[in-house]
Amino acid sequence: MTNNKPKVEGRSDEAEGPDGGWGWVLVGALFVSTSLVFGLMRSLGIFFVEFVQYFEESAQAISWISSTGLAAQQFFSPLGAALCNAYDARVVVMTGGVLAGLGLILASQATCLIHLYLTMGLISGLGWGLIFTPMVATVMAHFTRRRTLVLGLGFSSIGLSSFAFNPLFQLLVEMYAWRGALLILGGLSLNIVACGALIHPQRHSKAPAKVDSESRSSRASVLNRVSSYLELSLLLERPYITYTLAVTLLNVGYFVPYFHLVAHSRQAGFSEYQAAFVMSAAGVTDILGRVVSGWFSDLRHFRLIHLLTMWTTLAGVFIMLLPVSSLSGSYTALIGISLLYGFCSGALTSLVFAVVPKIVGVERMMGGLGLLQLIESGAGLLGTPMSGLLKDITGNYIASFMVAGSFVILSTLTMATLPHYFSCTDPLPPQRRSLDDKDEGLHSELKLMNSVFSDKNHKGVNDLTDEVTKYPQDCVG
Repeated sequence: MTNNKPKVEGRSDEAEGPDGGWGWVLVGALFVSTSLVFGLMRSLGIFFVEFVQYFEESAQAISWISSTGLAAQQFFSPLGAALCNAYDARVVVMTGGVLAGLGLILASQATCLIHLYLTMGLISGLGWGLIFTPMVATVMAHFTRRRTLVLGLGFSSIGLSSFAFNPLFQLLVEMYAWRGALLILGGLSLNIVACGALIHPQRHSKAPAKVDSESRSSRASVLNRVSSYLELSLLLERPYITYTLAVTLLNVGYFVPYFHLVAHSRQAGFSEYQAAFVMSAAGVTDILGRVVSGWFSDLRHFRLIHLLTMWTTLAGVFIMLLPVSSLSGSYTALIGISLLYGFCSGALTSLVFAVVPKIVGVERMMGGLGLLQLIESGAGLLGTPMSGLLKDITGNYIASFMVAGSFVILSTLTMATLPHYFSCTDPLPPQRRSLDDKDEGLHSELKLMNSVFSDKNHKGVNDLTDEVTKYPQDCVG
């Protein structure tokens, strides 16, 4: 006798995961890997000031380092998702960990900005792209009822690492200079390899249908395989496109404070450690926001998309208030706004990914996350350089933060155009039609056509026989 509850909820078509067991180990792996990806990425503002002084370049030129890494991470996410669908998530994540560490180690030997673009930007960004989406999708596949909570717990490491990494990186830079600090960070990033090793190899139910030797080599078969692995059919669905556009607009302004808030604090007259502590303080409330948001979302009092809209709007408002709070030179006001911004930015993060299976379904979640990261990569590439350009033009970061907050608020208006947005219940996500289903549908259509054709032929022969029987003289030459 067991007391297992039914696996399917009344208004949802997705089967519930185990919500425990080895899934909690994977949550721990997600916790570590995200801290070494986004936690590290958020703390690169410490190196921003060092790079400006060492290479004697503009803020815009230095901003392209972090933007290239962020854009590469998002651009290569569909590649990571496709490789997981085709092969195995464990190998993909472990390979990403090697590339992430290698890029930072090579960056420690850079002699010009181009080297940093290629190492910290492209190589590490490729590794981050192979890590993040497979890890998130793997954890989400192991949970249903606690999905938002476990994502909040896993992503809380980003805020925790932001709190710890900023003063740590500042200390490493002072002790070993920026080259030695990057070398140490490259070694830390190799721990992601161990996180990937915790993923169990899984059989893929989404493999394309078996075909003969001729069709396997055909161009159509190859295109079908690629389309199936990447879930390109999602690009034809309005809900997914609308949501992706909203997240893309959010991405333009979301990362600006993490790259430029330290530099803004330094410009406002605060010391190096005071500036670093601003991001650390935001990191503390970021942790709290992720956990509280995940817990409250899983109570299911409100739809996830509505909660995401609320947190996104508040985050955009507080981004705009960040430079305003320091105009009077009040460090307390800057810390207060940073705390509020950190909470809201952390609260919305897990919801961004938790909404995806509500729109595309669990079966297409891996490809949906990969394509989402790819499309928003352009926004991540342009966000911080645009902020740096505005700083170069105006001489301060006020316009940079105002524009960044405006894009975040604009994303909430885009979310409001989603189908059934004002409904109190989630609509059923469309089901992915596998290649096997397509083949079965094609065979059934062919059978139907053949049966109709044979019936018509049979009927025609019978009619002709009747005519010959009735009027034999008309049929004689």
